Amino acid sequence: MIPKRYNSFDEIDNDLKILSLQKQIYKERIKLNVKNSKNSLKSVNIKNELKGLIQNQLLTFVSDKVLNQLKK
Repeated sequence: MIPKRYNSFDEIDNDLKILSLQKQIYKERIKLNVKNSKNSLKSVNIKNELKGLIQNQLLTFVSDKVLNQLKK
């Protein structure tokens, strides 16, 4: 990486402001990701996901049984 050459302190200040804003954006993204992860791990969400999974498996099982009975 080639070091950047600055011609004035204003250029340095501008780059420092940009870096500071990028840092704040990254921190907010991390906070949002942590919040979303916590929400997805709540017992209500896990219960609903398991409920949907069980319903799908049960529906598949019952439909297979019914189709097998109809084939006989």
